[in-house]
Amino acid sequence: MTHTHAETGHTPTGTSRRTLIAAVGGLLTLAAAPGTAHAVTTSRAAGPNQAAGTGASRASQITQGTTLVHADLHNHTLMSDGDGDPALAFASMREAGLDVAALTDHSTLFSIEGLSRSEWDRTGQLADAADDPGQYTAIRGFEWSHPLLGHVNVWFTGNYTDLLQSSSMSRLYDWIGSSGGVAGFNHPGREVGRFDNFRYVAGVREPMIGLEMFNRGDDYLFDGWGSGQTSPLVACLNAGWRPGLTGVSDEHGTNWGFPEGKGRTGLWVTQNTRQEVLAAMRARRFFATRVSGLRLDATANGVRMGAVLPLTRGDVTFSVDLDRGPDWVGRPLRIQVLRPGSDAPVVPEVVEIEAGRVTSFTVPLDITDGHWVVLRISDPTQPNASPGPANHPCNDWGVAYTSPWFLQP
Repeated sequence: MTHTHAETGHTPTGTSRRTLIAAVGGLLTLAAAPGTAHAVTTSRAAGPNQAAGTGASRASQITQGTTLVHADLHNHTLMSDGDGDPALAFASMREAGLDVAALTDHSTLFSIEGLSRSEWDRTGQLADAADDPGQYTAIRGFEWSHPLLGHVNVWFTGNYTDLLQSSSMSRLYDWIGSSGGVAGFNHPGREVGRFDNFRYVAGVREPMIGLEMFNRGDDYLFDGWGSGQTSPLVACLNAGWRPGLTGVSDEHGTNWGFPEGKGRTGLWVTQNTRQEVLAAMRARRFFATRVSGLRLDATANGVRMGAVLPLTRGDVTFSVDLDRGPDWVGRPLRIQVLRPGSDAPVVPEVVEIEAGRVTSFTVPLDITDGHWVVLRISDPTQPNASPGPANHPCNDWGVAYTSPWFLQP
């Protein structure tokens, strides 16, 4: 494998990797109904030729105090440009084994194919009726939708804004900053303006908590590369934003939560309630995947993903807990260490791993090479349908992304 490393200042180590620790996880048993945080295991979504099954344990093998819940934070209904009855959406997602679900219909100019005031109120009523604290968290949100600048999901606000009130990124950021909620960049790179090319606004760095890496079945690492755009991940993080990384289904049909292969987000929460889900989102304590039933937890020198890594230069030991239950034990995968590049992520290290194990490895990091680091989990046997530069290590099939760590003195 050829590694892109010119901008790191480090010599890549090739495919023999510094794997220090590997320990097989424990036996998984189902103790409660799937779709609840009280089940010992997560559940796997049904597919065209596959029945729903048992996924990974909800307990991390490397950290304590939180439990894994699976979320889909981006869904549509007849209240905007979707096809489905909104009264059925939350129940469908719970039946699919999701633990956290949001309806995020579009807000547009003059409510054309977008939310009206009465529909916004109805979304809140449906979420309140479906919400089951401790078991299932239902969230009202909306998707601010600009045809050129891009789309932004907003959650945990008492009101919504549209293009009449918030016609530019600056006005939207002002609104988000005063709303008390949190927001994320949707399918980054799809719209030509790319959020004013991810122009950084320091005052809303904290509430901008998400960047979609999986939307439906697509991996957005290199979206737009073929037409000359840089990697959305690199553009966003290099600009100074500090989002966690999410996966979503962006469902517009009637199959909310189904089938297998749609994006979803794994959240590490202290309780499955709105308050604690919001706390996990603010902490960027989550990962992106498009594989149901997956558990991913990761630390860097003991610091959990999504947080500041107090380091300017030195060796960093990553510990990665990856599992999807009995069917995936021993499955060969890769961890790719992503670092800043000018157009595409630099990959100074690739680690061969097996699912169902905890893996630790050490990589030297230097803040002069860039202030962020992300781990990408991939399957080398399948190609990335949206590849980047020729021979880039990430031109294989993405399974999951950790949220970034941010180096800071």
